[in-house]
Formats: sequence, structure tokens, C-alpha cells
Amino acid sequence: MTAPLLEFRHISKSFPGVKALEDVSVDLRAGEVHVIVGENGAGKSTLMKLLSGAYAADEGELLLEGTPLRKNSPKISEQIGIAMIYQELTLVPELSVADNIFLGHEIHKGPLLNRREMERRTEALLASIGIAVSPRTLLRNLSIANQQMIEITKALSKNAKIIVFDEPTSSLTSAEIAELFRIIAALREKGVGMFYISHRLEEIFEIGDRVTIMRDGKRISTTAIAQTSMDRIVEGIAGRRIENVYTRTPSERGETLFALRNLSGGVFKNVSLQVRSGEIVGVAGLVGSGRSEVARAAFGIDAYKSGDVLVRGKPLPRGNPQTASRAGIAFLPEDRKREGLALSLPIRENTVISALSRLNPRGIIRRRKERAAVQKYVDDLEISTPTVEKLTNFLSGGTQQKVVLAKWLLSQAHTFIFDEPTRGIDIGSKSNIYSLMDELVRQGAGILMISSELPEVLGMSDRIYVMAQGRIAGELSREEANHYAVIQLAFSRPEAAAEGGTPDER
Repeated sequence: MTAPLLEFRHISKSFPGVKALEDVSVDLRAGEVHVIVGENGAGKSTLMKLLSGAYAADEGELLLEGTPLRKNSPKISEQIGIAMIYQELTLVPELSVADNIFLGHEIHKGPLLNRREMERRTEALLASIGIAVSPRTLLRNLSIANQQMIEITKALSKNAKIIVFDEPTSSLTSAEIAELFRIIAALREKGVGMFYISHRLEEIFEIGDRVTIMRDGKRISTTAIAQTSMDRIVEGIAGRRIENVYTRTPSERGETLFALRNLSGGVFKNVSLQVRSGEIVGVAGLVGSGRSEVARAAFGIDAYKSGDVLVRGKPLPRGNPQTASRAGIAFLPEDRKREGLALSLPIRENTVISALSRLNPRGIIRRRKERAAVQKYVDDLEISTPTVEKLTNFLSGGTQQKVVLAKWLLSQAHTFIFDEPTRGIDIGSKSNIYSLMDELVRQGAGILMISSELPEVLGMSDRIYVMAQGRIAGELSREEANHYAVIQLAFSRPEAAAEGGTPDER
């Protein structure tokens, strides 16, 4: 029998206070997509960092085509044909496609760069997987999806045998995801072995050959995709049966806490909506419809041209996020690393920053009180950490999202704006966050939830506003909302309706 392309044998890895991996054995075959799933902190990223050479195992061994890999480092890993495609790309926007692909292993003709040869090879590599992009195009002029394709092509230029995809679809549209899956299928045909990490479980059945479930640093199971089901995978990830991911309890609607009145600016125009106490209001729409831009303007991050932001019926003075926060508005941004956290600070300091004056009256810092307050949300949100003093930079992406949520829960805000609240978060943690959102509205808060996950919008919202081309295309009650109704509005032309007449008349 042919040896696997790659084997992890009895791998263990510990960090101070944490057993990240314990006796993990997983293999990868040539020409297969092996999906790795698990909650945040399950050990997925640590296992892949061992493969990339960023970490060294405490116990166990790594075998490439049956031969033990005695030493490893990022450079060695690259040389032996291992490539990592991260959620956050590692390309240089100001360089051309060809320059990015050959960055670090440029082709020379004497002392000079042989640009003609680099562009010729780039063109051939792009053509081999069906990508129609000029080698001379500056990377910054490409979409995120096309940039990701260039990252894959860069791996192929180094003769990669193994490619790791870490949350590759988190920022892509449905059409872009379909294109990525086409590329992955082409790589499979070439015999490339791929590890695929994703929290979007529906993708597993579309792209995977086998799936390995990890939990608490251990391998729980490895199964052929054809021999498992969504329910089994969810149960394996969570370690328990999750009957209903979307938790909603009927709650009484109260006063209007937050409203936008004819808000215009940037890519959005005349946006009006409202959020009452006791309700979750969803905002759906295609990428580029203006959803996030509206939220950022409403919270004071970005300026807007005209219109009003109203808090309990009174216009909120134009200012900055501090003005909105003092008025009782909380904003959980889509880009949690740049806008939601100070990564160099510990969990405790990131969490209490929104409630410093309340926890520390008269400016006297009370660490014990802070730790107790933060520990409550660490427990409620199941934040995987040995201590609240752990630096936020060392947390997984999903765990960082939970810290942002903990910060705003501690602020005791009355209105929460969630922009992609569960992006990059595992199924078990999603269920916890949905339960907390449900608890918030039952206690009288209001939530405005922006999400690209249509099942999430439909499952959690009491009402849904659908945006298209920067405008509100329509509003749906929970009873009216379904996939068809939302998609129909998302693809509509609300600016045409606003101008009057029919498309044929204009």
C-alpha cells in the first residue's frame, strides 16, 4: 500500500498552562481534501503550525512520504513543498502579480531580474488552474478572491505538494467560493494533498474527502465524508448534541432604542431603520451592499453626509465612537483585530476598557474586582484560557471575537450592533453566542445584527432589513422571511424604485 503523503504520529504539544495537542495522529493522502474541524482552541491551528515549522512538537513525529522529518522550520517546510493559505493573505499590494508569485525566489538573468521569464511562468501557472489575470496587474487592483488565487498560484510556483487552507472562504461571496472550489478540484486532479480548515460546516460536504474532528487538543475521529452527516459532525465538535443552534425566546417589544433616519454617506443613501428593546433586527445583503458602512457611520467610526442617528428618540451628536458608547451603543466590528482589540494587552484589560470608570470609581484601579468581573464572561462565553491575564494576541480568531463580545457585555450597553458576530467561530461557540444574544434581548436590550450568513439572519432575527446597492431594498417580518424573499430583495434595484417608473421606462 502506498504511504500517505503526510503523517502526524502521536503528536503532543504544550504551552504554559495549556495542553494544546495530546497524542494526535492524522494523515493526508495525495489528491485529497482532508477537512479539519473543531471548536476554537481544539488544536487545529497548533497542528498546522507544527506542519509549517512555526512550532516544534514535544512528542511524536511528522513523516513526509514515509520518511521522518527530523528538523522543520518555515523555510524547510516551504522547501519540501508545504504551503499555507491563511485567512489573512501574505501578499504585497504594491507589487505586480508576477512579483508576488516569485517574491523570495526571483528568477535572474545575470545580476538583473528576468521579468520576462517570471511573467511567462506566471502566465503558465495561472492558466494551469484557469485564472485569467495579467501577470503585470498590481495586486491592490484585484479582488480579495483573486488575491487568494494568486496566493495559491504562488504555492504552485514553489512546487507545493501539500497546501493548508485556513478559513479561506470567510471573506468571499458565493460566486467567489464556487471559483475557489473549482481551483481546489483542479489541485486535487494534480495530486496535491490539502488540509482544509473551516467553521462553515456546509462546505465540508461540498469539497471534502475525509473529515477529522478535534476537541480539547485530541483527535476525536476521522471519517470519510460519504459516511458521516452534519448532525454527527456537530455532535463530535461540541461533545454534546445541539438540538437547535439558533436560540430564540419570545420577548416583549418595548421602546425604540436606536434608529437611523435618512442616513446617507459614502456607498449608502437614505437608510432608515429602527431597533426596539426586546428584538434582534437582522441586516442582510450582498457583499458591497453597504451593510457594514452604515453600521460604522452610525457608531461614529466613519463620517456620514446627512441624516440622523437617534438614541431613544433624540439625535446623537455627530462625534466619535466614545459619544456613541456613552449613549449606550455597543459596536462589535467585523475586523476585530484592527478595530475591536488591543492585541498586546491581556484579556482582562481588553474586557474592562469599556467599563473602567464603573469598575474603578475615583480612578483607583482594583485588579481583583476587574478579574472577577471578567472571569464571569470568560465562563459564560467559554473563552478558552488558563488566566484572564493571557495576552489577546495569543488567542485564536474565534476566541478573540468572544473577548470583543465580553468587553461590550461588561459595558452594560442597551443597544448592540453586531457586524458578522460569529465570523470564524465554531458551531458550539456560535450556539453560546446566540444564547447570550437571546438573553440580552429578553433583558430589554436591542440588537442590530449584520451577517453574511443567511441561515443566521433567518434563525435569529425578529425583523430583517435587506440592503441592495447602498439602500434599504425592503423589510421582512420573521413570518415573511425566507431564503427566496431575502435573495430576491438583495438582487433588486432599490434606487430604481426610489426614482420612480419601471426599468424599461428609464
